[in-house]
Amino acid sequence: MTVRVLVTNDDGIYAPSLWALAGELVKDFRVYIVAPDREQSAIGAAISLNHPIRVNRLPPTMSGELEAYSVEGTPGDCVIMAINSLFKDGIDCVVSGLNEGSNLGNDVLISGTVGAALHGYFLGRPAFALSINSLKPENLEPGARLARLLVRLVAQGKLPPKILLNINLPDLPLAGIKGIEVTYLARRSYTDIIEEYVDRKGRSLYWITRGRPVWEEDEGSDIWAIKQSKISVTPLEADVASREHIELLRSLAPDLFVGLLNLD
Repeated sequence: MTVRVLVTNDDGIYAPSLWALAGELVKDFRVYIVAPDREQSAIGAAISLNHPIRVNRLPPTMSGELEAYSVEGTPGDCVIMAINSLFKDGIDCVVSGLNEGSNLGNDVLISGTVGAALHGYFLGRPAFALSINSLKPENLEPGARLARLLVRLVAQGKLPPKILLNINLPDLPLAGIKGIEVTYLARRSYTDIIEEYVDRKGRSLYWITRGRPVWEEDEGSDIWAIKQSKISVTPLEADVASREHIELLRSLAPDLFVGLLNLD
């Protein structure tokens, strides 16, 4: 059986890392590229609900079984369009990346790379988000090869048909990588910087930029693994409810409802 792989990203259809990933996967699988027509970083799992989406097919640029489309929309739009409209004969697996920059810790909540994989997961496909710990990565081969191996595991039935993995790689050649760690999400917080400008009409404009991150480096976390020159593999799930606080809120819920009914 031919395995059909959807490749997408949030760096845009012309990102070299996207094509490096597709070029590796097409060695074994039927590959479809559906990616945003421009960069869509930090957009999370957003989808376009209030305006039409344009899709353009790109001319063939690579040998092998590969089709490529650009979408005037988000990474989430790309996955939904691919699975529900463009390729109705089926998509077996979703691979998002290779992202230029890591997606560690809390970043997964806003990452367009992870957001695209999440939509694949929502639609019942095994999905992998792969990122490299550099904004200008020089080593694309390890991530592309790892994606190929993971899809092989899907094809062999060694991974469940519905799984979501967030994977981060150090920007190192294969010889420099010291192993693979299965990790949990660490905390990585930022001090966001607000820059204000005034336009020609005297109106204020604001730019939000990321400051220097504060890293949690506890052993076993994804950030710790990257610091050890290892690949971090973190299994994710869609249930983001805080189990820690469920019992507390259950104890408060009856009085909270009474208070709601009798609030002056």
